[in-house]
Amino acid sequence: MNTQKGRLTKDGIRIYEAADFAGMHGAGRLAAQILDDIAAHVFPGQTTAELDRLITKWVEDAGAVSATIGYKGYQHASCISVNHVVCHGIPGDKILKDGDILNIDVTVIVDGWFGDTSRMYVAGKPNRKAERLIQITHDALMKGIEAAKPGNTFGDIGYAIQLYAESQRMSVVRDFCGHGLGRVFHAPPNVLHYGRAGSGAVLEEGMFFTIEPMINIGRPETKVLADDWTAVTRDKSLSAQFEHSIGITADGCDIFTLSPSGKFHPTYG
Repeated sequence: MNTQKGRLTKDGIRIYEAADFAGMHGAGRLAAQILDDIAAHVFPGQTTAELDRLITKWVEDAGAVSATIGYKGYQHASCISVNHVVCHGIPGDKILKDGDILNIDVTVIVDGWFGDTSRMYVAGKPNRKAERLIQITHDALMKGIEAAKPGNTFGDIGYAIQLYAESQRMSVVRDFCGHGLGRVFHAPPNVLHYGRAGSGAVLEEGMFFTIEPMINIGRPETKVLADDWTAVTRDKSLSAQFEHSIGITADGCDIFTLSPSGKFHPTYG
């Protein structure tokens, strides 16, 4: 039985109540704190398995639950996507090399609420192209967040991201998208990172969802490897991603997954 409060729009998007924002802040804060703490452990010679081990421990130490362990058979508390891996990279024995860029994606459950966020890291020093890709991807996410306010549409969010990324001669991945969340991991709507201004459902106060653009230096096409999880760029070009969970407020949006230490971007903090 669905015990969630709040109403559903005609598009099946849940409208949460004002009191629910506190729950999302609690979950988002833990996910963001874990991503703050992992930064010191990303360096050349480190393995992605060790990063995931630390994340798993920190989730447990906080008395929270990993949303990804056991999700559709997945067995890790994070997805770690290195270089040309677009998303859903599986932690393992891969050793990070100097200049590798990686996205670490964590989702935790705190008191029934889901906190979902990801950000980019660099092992050592990135080359200029990678550094520029990371900056543009970060800025594209923030362009999308600026468009997230009542009266705008989901198409406005996608359009803002696409317009900016393509103006910088980058491409937007179309095979994966953001999603609604709250007391569930994935729910309507699908939040596309490209689109036409004015299209799609209208944003209303109380909507909770992620914005998580994946931006490629090369072409946008991806393929999923034989493990049925790992998505890579077809042309092997570098890819980057940043993700925030947000809630629509009366005059804009509330970011649930802000970095407590200001380390959301790898060169900040």
